[in-house]
Amino acid sequence: MDLQGKRILVTGGAGLIGSRLATRLVADNDVRVVDDLSNGIRESVPEAAEFLQGDLTDEAVVADVVTEDLDAVFHLAADKYVNTDRPREQMEVNEAMTFNVLERMDEVGVDNVLFTSSSTVYGEAPMPTPEDYAPLEPISVYGASKLAEEGLLSVYAHSHDVTVWNFRFANIVGPRYGAGVVPDFVYKLQQDPESLTILGDGRQEKSYMHIEECIDAMCHVVERSEGEMNTYNLGTRTTTSVTRIADIVSEEMGIDPDYEYTGGDRGWTGDVPKMRLSVEKLSAIGFEPELSSDESVRRGVRDLLDGAENEPHLG
Repeated sequence: MDLQGKRILVTGGAGLIGSRLATRLVADNDVRVVDDLSNGIRESVPEAAEFLQGDLTDEAVVADVVTEDLDAVFHLAADKYVNTDRPREQMEVNEAMTFNVLERMDEVGVDNVLFTSSSTVYGEAPMPTPEDYAPLEPISVYGASKLAEEGLLSVYAHSHDVTVWNFRFANIVGPRYGAGVVPDFVYKLQQDPESLTILGDGRQEKSYMHIEECIDAMCHVVERSEGEMNTYNLGTRTTTSVTRIADIVSEEMGIDPDYEYTGGDRGWTGDVPKMRLSVEKLSAIGFEPELSSDESVRRGVRDLLDGAENEPHLG
């Protein structure tokens, strides 16, 4: 799908990824954003976009924002906390939002949807993990909710003539406080630059991708693949350990804190200790991430520090 001259709805468009995606799209498209602002910032939505505040578990809100004049829905709205203390609510909310959006799209004849899934659908899988790896056995409720949503998307792709672009993300970093180890370390060390508590043993190792490369990759895939169900991993070819992230944050802040580890091979129940996604499928259609995982983390830390005085803390 050519991303020019289109009418596009971005759900969750006040969040880190959604707001950056909306900002990229408004230059050449007519963009509508919906967000309940539970973990997004209204000021992050580009001025050129139409904004509506609303909860997509409410079918009336979905009816207002998913209209027949749309060319596509870019569905990023979600309860994103991997270590949530509200697992049933997270599962129900994520499934309800996606089902509501898909049902309404079918009702009004919108047949293109982009969805942001997660590496957590794979569970503890061999690395690098390709898109066709099976069986998919998530170990967190968040991963299970994303896998359930992917199932719904598959139904609409194969039985309702909807074109789906399904992205399984590595860890995305950028200029916004929020959930995740990078902003968590920045925030903690701003409060106490002398010491840092690190969950687990610090050897957890994952792939990190900078938000700008993530948006570039998403747009690249949408413009170059038009199958029924287009599933792509987005990440880098390298990984970064939790201790290395602490080192990078400390270096960028110009401090030398003591580290204290809580122990164990993971930070919390449901945490995948090691993750690196295969990006061969992405590379095959002409997109190669330029930044390594370390470089992505460092750039994300600089983004956070540069914007710290102007951005509220959401995590």
